[in-house]
Amino acid sequence: MFRKILVANRGEIALRVIWACKELGIKSVAVHSDIDADSLHVRFADESVCIGPALSSQSYLKIPAIIAAAEISNADAIHPGYGFLSENPEFAEICRACNITFIGPSPEVIALMGNKSEAKKTMKKAGVPVIPGSDGPVKSLDEAISIAKDITFPVILKASSGGGGKGMRVVYSENEMKDAFNLARSEAMASFNDDSLYLEKYLENPRHIEVQILGDKYGNIIHLNERECSIQRRHQKLIEEAPSPALTPALRKQICETAVRGAKFVNYQNAGTMEFLYDNGNFYFMEMNTRIQVEHPVTENITNIDLLISQILSACGDKMIYKQKEIKIVGHAMECRINAEDPFYFTPNPGKITTFHTPGGPGVRVDTAAYTGCVISPYYDSLIAKLVTRAPTRQDCISRMKRALESFIIEGIKTNIPLHLKILENRKFKMGKISTKFLEELLSR
Repeated sequence: MFRKILVANRGEIALRVIWACKELGIKSVAVHSDIDADSLHVRFADESVCIGPALSSQSYLKIPAIIAAAEISNADAIHPGYGFLSENPEFAEICRACNITFIGPSPEVIALMGNKSEAKKTMKKAGVPVIPGSDGPVKSLDEAISIAKDITFPVILKASSGGGGKGMRVVYSENEMKDAFNLARSEAMASFNDDSLYLEKYLENPRHIEVQILGDKYGNIIHLNERECSIQRRHQKLIEEAPSPALTPALRKQICETAVRGAKFVNYQNAGTMEFLYDNGNFYFMEMNTRIQVEHPVTENITNIDLLISQILSACGDKMIYKQKEIKIVGHAMECRINAEDPFYFTPNPGKITTFHTPGGPGVRVDTAAYTGCVISPYYDSLIAKLVTRAPTRQDCISRMKRALESFIIEGIKTNIPLHLKILENRKFKMGKISTKFLEELLSR
């Protein structure tokens, strides 16, 4: 077992890792920027180290500062959380070179699956269905046009090193390709320092389904079933739930077993997520996230498995204690991401929270690092809290979520709670008839 884990993150996910450390009897080290000195993750960790000023490029993304903090505190492992350096293969490699355990997969797997075009080629070799498109990065505008004509428009251009919707453009005709190609390349270079793009057939109205997997160092890999993540804005998820209302038991078995097959093909270790697009009875590999997901509480609620503790034990070298046949779905769970932003125009709304009251009661969980008097900084993600409910059925879960949202008091800044309530009251949402276009269509009325 590790003696001490440094948490290379902030906010609610840093707190979540610290709670897991406490339950395992492991000391924790928080790192923080200047303006995060009074944050809850700093308060509850056993030790803390300031790693720089507010800008994430000078603190949470500064690898030398984080490695130095780990060495100063004698941490023998680093948990990256999600975001920041969690999918940075260079960081994972430096941890390994410094004899510090990176709590996640190997640098090689992170690099392979982090490059979207290479990941797609790899999954194709593993027998995982992929969306028709380019075989690797497109080398020129002419090649992009040729492939698009072959698989037929519309198509989507994606940054090879992308994520979070950056470097993506949907193209509906040949006339649009030149501008879209140049814009996507520019955005990809600005966001990832890599302007390579790949091209796929664009599915007009798919659902976004992801499968949670866990692996150990001995080749044992299991799935913890799927999550539905179709409610999203600009490729950023807003509401997640499990299980998906779209999948039959047979289709669930098929997609989950396919995810495990893909993970085994790359010898995956630790927690990860295989993401798929589902359309008209068919599913296609989209990408793999080689880290813990923001929405992991949804899976924890339907399986009763602590994913953070599982990550730590896997990184320690423990053998998987779960058998696939033991993994059951119990009830239904849903997560709403509460963000500091205008609920309908989506502009960020940082500032001081003057009143903060979280809901409670059976089947309600709130993951947050916010409190009355804290300041939501413009330097970081606008996420304030993750509100999670679970209940025996989907309809009960929606009712419980609605009640919890109405009981959530956040004053001093705007939040997207009104938008969540609007979604929950929508007839199509209640029926489970959703897709990645749902929110766009809802707000266009």
